[in-house]
Amino acid sequence: PVTVRFFAAARDAAGTETTALALQPGSTLTDAICELSGQSDRMALVLRKCTFLCDGVAVRDKATVLQAHQTLDVLPPFAGG
Repeated sequence: PVTVRFFAAARDAAGTETTALALQPGSTLTDAICELSGQSDRMALVLRKCTFLCDGVAVRDKATVLQAHQTLDVLPPFAGG
């Protein structure tokens, strides 16, 4: 499975800090987002605004294939400075 860590508003929408996402081999970031979006309308809304890190590296191409045992961080926009 891929470990998904949620931060800030994404954590609130998910109701947890982490979850394990069982994906089929060859699944992409888009597949993971679709799977997570199915949890709730609120989660789907938050995910549209998020950026993602895979093992600490920013992932902008949603066609990126995820591998088992990777960590996917879900980061909503942060305010402040």
